[in-house]
Amino acid sequence: MTSLVERVSRFTVLLKNADRKSKPVMEGIIAGLSPLPFHARRSITFDRGFEVSAWPHLQAGLGVAVWFCDPQAPWQKGTNENTNGRARRFLRRDTDPTALPNRSLAAIWQRLNTTPRKCLGYRTPAEVFRERVLAEAATLP
Repeated sequence: MTSLVERVSRFTVLLKNADRKSKPVMEGIIAGLSPLPFHARRSITFDRGFEVSAWPHLQAGLGVAVWFCDPQAPWQKGTNENTNGRARRFLRRDTDPTALPNRSLAAIWQRLNTTPRKCLGYRTPAEVFRERVLAEAATLP
């Protein structure tokens, strides 16, 4: 499973991966993020797993800047690690993500995005993300 978390709003998208091969993972991210306006998906930061080795494919497909954490430095993606922990509340450790129906996965990330967060002034990630996207769209020429 791939988890993508917007740093400021904590808006989360969870994507199911058929396997851990890099190109299908990148294609899943492209499909998942393509509906968003460009200003809502300008850069992505990855850890250094082999499943992201096809990052040039992602960069070409979405036109995003791709960054990488330092080796063995998961704290550089603290928001993502925290979100993974929140998602695990709804997924038992022995759950096979590939066997999970898309509807169930969507319900999990919808719940994550509609739960008020203290760090957001008790607003939801969905509210903050929507506000930011609309505010940035208003400033574009």
